[in-house]
Amino acid sequence: MNWTDERVEKLKKLWSEGLSASQIAAQLGGVSRNAVIGKVHRLSLPGRAKAGGSATAAARPKRPTSAPRAPNYASRVSTRTVARPSGATVLKEEIEVDLVAEQNFSISTDVVVPMSRRLELTQLTERTCKWPIGDPLKEEFHFCGNDSPESSPYCNFHARLAYQPSAERRRMR
Repeated sequence: MNWTDERVEKLKKLWSEGLSASQIAAQLGGVSRNAVIGKVHRLSLPGRAKAGGSATAAARPKRPTSAPRAPNYASRVSTRTVARPSGATVLKEEIEVDLVAEQNFSISTDVVVPMSRRLELTQLTERTCKWPIGDPLKEEFHFCGNDSPESSPYCNFHARLAYQPSAERRRMR
């Protein structure tokens, strides 16, 4: 299909009225939405007019703000300036950071850490604890190797570390 002067003028008119490329393609017939977009681009037409325009933007209510707080209320939100890369430039922006109260953990003295059997990967069986100990890239890396229950890959001690109840995990955060 060739773009005749008549069809180009109709395209310009429909585009300025704010019709979408799909609607223009349907009215012109014989052209696709992409053909319309390509022709608009080659003609350097401005962005199409919006149907309804800014009336909806002005009518949209603003986000409600939070209720005012007492002057003696201690805020838990702090702002920090952080730098983040955006392409070849670094942008600095302020972000809000929620402050979390510092938690003191008491160290329990009645915990018994089992002695490791120091097994290598090839020595593990279905009934041995597969808890890794150390850095896998170092020579002294090994697995716990203690006896594990039939339903767990870990011994009782390491199973308690691996499978913590969700309430306890939330408390530790």
